Amino acid sequence: MRVGEICIRDVVCADRDTPVQEAARLMRSHHVGNVLVVENGARGRTPVGIVTDRDIAVGVVAVGVAASGLTVGELMGGDLITIPEDQGIFETAEQMQRHGIRRLPVVDRQGLLVGMITVDDLLDFLTMHLSELSRAIARERRKEIEARP
Repeated sequence: MRVGEICIRDVVCADRDTPVQEAARLMRSHHVGNVLVVENGARGRTPVGIVTDRDIAVGVVAVGVAASGLTVGELMGGDLITIPEDQGIFETAEQMQRHGIRRLPVVDRQGLLVGMITVDDLLDFLTMHLSELSRAIARERRKEIEARP
């Protein structure tokens, strides 16, 4: 299975000049833990950074930085990691583990935003398939008992 098939397509985005307070409002109103920072071009949106609720809590509020006047472009980390939409889910999980991250922007071959995949999305997908396997094993066991009492 490819991440492009299970990623969330409706991604909350902002540009670099978006105030941090507005990013926090976006996270709250959309019930998400991050805002993807993008550059809007003629072809589409290109991911350039990410700001999480933790970035705001730890990097702004906890150290007493005034949020007013601060933009997501100033707060976002460098070197955003993205993944191609045709990457497999297990490779994606390994990449998240290796880099210690919980979410990755998914891009097409031109580097344009397709969606976002999170650890929670991967867990939901895997849990659903493990549950289906468990039910299949139980059905086979019942069939065996009925066929050979």
